[in-house]
Amino acid sequence: MRSIGVGDYKEGYYIGVEVAEDDPKSHKPFYGPNRWPSSGILPKWRETMEKYHEQALEVGKKVARIIALALGLDANFFDQPKMLGEPIAILRLLHYEGRISDPTKGLFGAGAHTDYGLITLLATDEISGLQICKDRDAKPQKWEDVPPMKGAFIVNIGDMLERWSNCVFKSTLHRVLGNGKERYSIPFFLEPSHECLVECLPTCKSATNPAKFPPILCQDYLSQRYNDTHANLTIYKKQKNLQY
Repeated sequence: MRSIGVGDYKEGYYIGVEVAEDDPKSHKPFYGPNRWPSSGILPKWRETMEKYHEQALEVGKKVARIIALALGLDANFFDQPKMLGEPIAILRLLHYEGRISDPTKGLFGAGAHTDYGLITLLATDEISGLQICKDRDAKPQKWEDVPPMKGAFIVNIGDMLERWSNCVFKSTLHRVLGNGKERYSIPFFLEPSHECLVECLPTCKSATNPAKFPPILCQDYLSQRYNDTHANLTIYKKQKNLQY
């Protein structure tokens, strides 16, 4: 998706969990058949992307095990069937034009935001541009560059994990500023299953620190966030794997 003028200037190709049109699961949000380019145009590209999606999912599950241990849970806590057993997993291939950002005019590669879900695994090229703000409530906000690291993922905490952990983990406010060079990045967004009930984890609350958020189903939470953010969600619902 590309924005013209004020706003974000990027375009992307989005790949969700591949589910056939006649599969009962295809009615679920974020599931369905992807739109693949012809193999005559891009030979073996679909196979490459599906392999990347599969392997990124395995990496994401391993990161989730580390998070579980950090929260005092069993290492396999998030591996339960209704958690990461049938996850919502979206791969995005992003291209940023070779333009220079101007925050004073509201022109960004990607404007400041936090990710909605559990965790994001981000692979980037060697071009800088990603920035994070460790204290999103600070005034003024302080932005720090995140240098690209060859062969490594940058791991972002999402809003859902912040909610789930009762703010033990905080989602990362980040943005992309263009420096005049083209830039490519590949974020992989990992969320739990549609029917997963996201409620305060038992190790993250106490009598003096009660749950800050009410329980909510994962699919309801994500749909609510997309509805809040995107006015043209009606088109999105008809084309389920063209996620924003």
